Amino acid sequence: MTGSSFKVTRPAPGARAPRMIAPVGVAVLVALGATLVFLVDPNQPGHYPLCPFKALTGLDCPGCGSMRGIHDLLHGDVVGALDHNVLLALAIPAAVVAWTAWVRRRWTDRPRVGQLPPRAVAALIVLIVAFWILRNVPGVPFLGSA
Repeated sequence: MTGSSFKVTRPAPGARAPRMIAPVGVAVLVALGATLVFLVDPNQPGHYPLCPFKALTGLDCPGCGSMRGIHDLLHGDVVGALDHNVLLALAIPAAVVAWTAWVRRRWTDRPRVGQLPPRAVAALIVLIVAFWILRNVPGVPFLGSA
């Protein structure tokens, strides 16, 4: 019985550059946005637009306070960042892990292996909706965007 053989081919070094354009582009955009948020304080009115959901309803959406939280994080104030949007504690590390996996897949030219299981997606949606509701309940002030 003959075993099946397959040849693992590695892409030529020059072939990686086109695959890396998108993740590097995203990193550059994030760095530019972070620089803007670092330099221009979102706590000062008039520099950034108000959240459309908050402008229409007066309530916080799940993202409200994120820009001020990122500004605080960039200035080393973790407690202040969590006070603006505690969901940042989960979102930023998850985004970094997802971006790193994307870069690795692109660098090695490997296809995406699987995806989040439906239960994980459902749990994530439930978490975001619960956070959205709870942060607008008057008796739960620590979840508001302060």
